[in-house]
Amino acid sequence: MTRACIFPGQGSQSVGMGRALAEAFPQARLVLEEVDAALGESLSRLMFEGPTDTLTLTTNAQPALMAASLATLRVLEAERGLDLKRDVACLAGHSLGEYTALAAAGTITITDAARLLRLRGAAMQKAAGPGQGAMAALIGPDAETAGAIAAEAAEADVCEVANDNGAGQVVLSGTRAAVERAVAIAQGRGVKRAVMLNVSAPFHCSLMGPAAEAMRAALDGVQLQPPVVPVYANVLAAPVTDPEAIRNALVAQVTGTVRWRESVLAMVAAGVDSFHEIGTGKVLTGLVKRIAPEAKAGAIGTPEDVAAFPDLR
Repeated sequence: MTRACIFPGQGSQSVGMGRALAEAFPQARLVLEEVDAALGESLSRLMFEGPTDTLTLTTNAQPALMAASLATLRVLEAERGLDLKRDVACLAGHSLGEYTALAAAGTITITDAARLLRLRGAAMQKAAGPGQGAMAALIGPDAETAGAIAAEAAEADVCEVANDNGAGQVVLSGTRAAVERAVAIAQGRGVKRAVMLNVSAPFHCSLMGPAAEAMRAALDGVQLQPPVVPVYANVLAAPVTDPEAIRNALVAQVTGTVRWRESVLAMVAAGVDSFHEIGTGKVLTGLVKRIAPEAKAGAIGTPEDVAAFPDLR
């Protein structure tokens, strides 16, 4: 078995995330305490108790998802003997999950990851004014077709492919008028489904330029180490190990396409046949099963999931 660990992105958060693990395992509590200390507030309490609308805020959801994933990983290491360098071929994460993957691989500390994601969420929220941007999901077309629809809809505005999630799921992002035009064009072309998304900002498009510059400045102040195992970068759909290349990929990711479908296929081509989604939710597990049905995929986020994981000691 050749394993990859993958880490979820925004949208997988839910009230109660990480609570059962923290109650059962001291390793999980230590991660959450470190994140709380880094942010100077009890993010863990928000994760456990909500309210949902506050947890869903980009500035909270991003570090919370990272915290839940790394808490789960630390428990797997302690309870099941998982050793990333020995047992895992590579790591990847969807959007903010790339930061989680890099923290798991030792490229950045948990403290730096929490602070960077808090800043990233705030910068992405601030980059586009209220109501200026929008996102839409197209269900059915491949990335090339969705890109053509986006280009036609853009006109003098912005409409770009934000996420190529695979299995006929492509997300567009840009100015509201252009994204609404894209939905209308898609519906007129027989796309199975085209719907506007309830999001707070137009992520992963050129409107996020100010956020990319904010992240460049923040990342310049953080020391990056080579990862203990390769991490696949969203914008490259390829592994990166050089710290400067990682820094550049994280900056480019703010405005660039999350090439998730290509990343999964690249990992499979490199020999990965088993994907473990670490943290909250099962979104990536579902995508992997549709992108690479020949591979095994499962989610690990509860004490029961940990108990079911093979003992690698």
